[in-house]
Amino acid sequence: MKSSNILKVIDKLIDRKLPVFIWGAPGIGKSSIVKQIAQEKSLEFLDLRLSLLDPTDLKGIPFFNAETKEGVWAKPSFLPSDPQSRGILFLDEINTAPPAVQASAYQLILDRKVGEYELPSGWSIVAAGNRENDRGVIYKMPPPLANRFVHFEMEVDFDDWKAWAYDAELENSIIAYLAYDKSMLFTFDPTSNEKSFATPRSWEYVDSIIKSNIESGLLLDSITGAVGREAAVGYSAFKNVIGALPDLEKILEGTLDKLDEDNPKVLMALCIGLVNAIKENTNDETISNLLLFSMQIPGEFAIMLVKDLQSVGVDLERSVSWKEWVKKFAYLLS
Repeated sequence: MKSSNILKVIDKLIDRKLPVFIWGAPGIGKSSIVKQIAQEKSLEFLDLRLSLLDPTDLKGIPFFNAETKEGVWAKPSFLPSDPQSRGILFLDEINTAPPAVQASAYQLILDRKVGEYELPSGWSIVAAGNRENDRGVIYKMPPPLANRFVHFEMEVDFDDWKAWAYDAELENSIIAYLAYDKSMLFTFDPTSNEKSFATPRSWEYVDSIIKSNIESGLLLDSITGAVGREAAVGYSAFKNVIGALPDLEKILEGTLDKLDEDNPKVLMALCIGLVNAIKENTNDETISNLLLFSMQIPGEFAIMLVKDLQSVGVDLERSVSWKEWVKKFAYLLS
């Protein structure tokens, strides 16, 4: 299931306090989705790694209460205790925890309590983990525990990632390269022994590498360390080709209304750059200038540009040039 659809479904299910499990390959943004939901709902977010715990850490340590002369369990201090609090308890990498720890989670997940501890009513439980064929250090989840979740398998979707990348203001050349070659967004191969491979998370690392001002002679090796050699070489070659892009501000100002260029790599990068450039200046004049310019580039790129503008919230239909644009590309829109 696409991440955007998983987000919509989980957003509803946590209101019903149904335990949810997100399966997926490493680095594709499973935890980011849950954090996003918590932020949008103004909920607390507690990331708990069961693989770092002992069975007694969840249930608590038994001790003798001298006053009541009873054996009791000390409640774990790291779990939420305020009965008025609201949040998401995120059990990340739950299937990397030893079976004894997973067994301790049974009662917490199903009954929302374990030992002397009870999860406040305002909290929901979401878990995530890598699949068994991803070659991670995982333990097969026992059926009794698996049956306590509603399961979703998350897939990598470029359009979802691109929408996130625009919002996160990733380097234009990264978005453009992956739009040109979508296969490089995710290159994880569970049969390979390569330490570096491309994932949505590692491309975010590339963005940080580029913005860290590493000297040019070390840049390729640094990017290779994040996404692997093939993706790093491909991205570097792509970036060299698009180095001579026109001044984007001139296009938005209307002083550049035509471009003699047919290199798809350059056109891809140009469209991505224009989307990011106009987000800060969406007045009627710049929108009209951009639409008029897009009518001079190949239709498939004009369509992509407009779809991306709409995806980041630019209102094109109010422009005086919108009807003219639609009329010109009606044959591609039908």
